[in-house]
Amino acid sequence: MSKVSTVEAAVQKIPDGATLMIGGFMGAGTPPNLMDELVRQGKKDLTIIANDTARPGTGIGKLIDAGLVKKVITSHIGTNAQTQKLMIAGELDVDLVPQGTLAERIRAGGAGLGGVLTPTGVGTTAADGKHTVEIDGRIFLVEQAIKADFALIAARTSDYSGNLRYLLTSRNFNPLMALAADLVIAEPDEIVPIGCIEPDAVATPHVLVDMIVVKGADA
Repeated sequence: MSKVSTVEAAVQKIPDGATLMIGGFMGAGTPPNLMDELVRQGKKDLTIIANDTARPGTGIGKLIDAGLVKKVITSHIGTNAQTQKLMIAGELDVDLVPQGTLAERIRAGGAGLGGVLTPTGVGTTAADGKHTVEIDGRIFLVEQAIKADFALIAARTSDYSGNLRYLLTSRNFNPLMALAADLVIAEPDEIVPIGCIEPDAVATPHVLVDMIVVKGADA
């Protein structure tokens, strides 16, 4: 069965209230057509797990602008004034997680681990209410692994089986997120025949990818 789908059909699978991991760093590595289609279909009450919320009108910022998001688990919101405004007003739940900790929690979710140990945040408000352990005289926070219902990821190239190649820094969170979601939707810039991507260039293997979308593709 072909994994290639229209953007519209892929987003239709996402229910209101879903938890989405979305790759990207300030919009680089974020799937643009999937963001636009989420807005067009008006999916709401979403929980977004991402490095940041980009800027208003860019990437995940479009979802924030449209009022589709109820909670964000992210490493920073400093570049999106709308996210800050909604958080201060109590209209958006924002869980700020150190960037490295966020990446490790996602990796742990994909690896089937219960969580990770990190010294980051010890002795600060980030440690409030969290378990700690002492190892060799050092205190570590126990940070729970993160998983999601869907991962929406961007890639430079996919073949028709779903092997993905990324371009430069747009790789960022995408490979980790592809491991940690129940259903993975990839939006590549192009789809090529199987065998056209060198094995060493495959960062996300096809077994992890459930759907491939390209704007204008036939289902």
